Amino acid sequence: MASPAMSSISVFRDSLFSLWQSVIEALPIVAGAIVVFVLGLVVAGVLSRVVLKVVEVLRLDELVGKLDLKATLERVGIRLRVGILLAWMVRWFFIIVSLIAATDILDWDQVTDYLKQVVTYIPNVIIAVIILLAGILLGNFVRGVVKSSVEAAKLSSAEFLSGMAKWAILVFSFMAALVQLQIAPDLIRTLFTGLVAMLALAGGLAFGLGGKEHAARVMDRLRKDISSN
Repeated sequence: MASPAMSSISVFRDSLFSLWQSVIEALPIVAGAIVVFVLGLVVAGVLSRVVLKVVEVLRLDELVGKLDLKATLERVGIRLRVGILLAWMVRWFFIIVSLIAATDILDWDQVTDYLKQVVTYIPNVIIAVIILLAGILLGNFVRGVVKSSVEAAKLSSAEFLSGMAKWAILVFSFMAALVQLQIAPDLIRTLFTGLVAMLALAGGLAFGLGGKEHAARVMDRLRKDISSN
């Protein structure tokens, strides 16, 4: 009959051997995941440099510099460089993709599912950013058109009306971006509907009150014409 000490040594030896065998079996899988991730980093770095070169050849930064968008962003402390932005997006996209491949090799299902959700959400972020940038451009353009039109008509409040037109477009663009990001979409739709109704009511009241005297003059002229006939 084996002594308790010998039994303890045997159990410890078997546990150590089982652990060592598990490590040996896992080494190829871990090594494969590391190789895939490192290759993904290399590909991400190479493609980001390619994007920078393409942007330099196409001179996209110079084209953006001619728009009001870059000046508007610089006024709030944001320096827009298209090449750096696109290269950053490409690099991190391929880094996340390589992470997904590595975690899939390691059979980390929860981490893989989370990273896949991140990748599928990235297009929503890109579209939301495009909506905001387009809203800024359109808002500046409409502001200039409204201001020029009001000043050409020799009407007062050119700054107020042009600013109101610009901020209306910016608010609508911000709401559309939030809907694209799926941030409280039902609440945003309700606010959007309420804002449209408020603007319509305000416009109707402004038109009604502003045209009250003109309508009275027209009606008075009609009564005089009828009485003269």
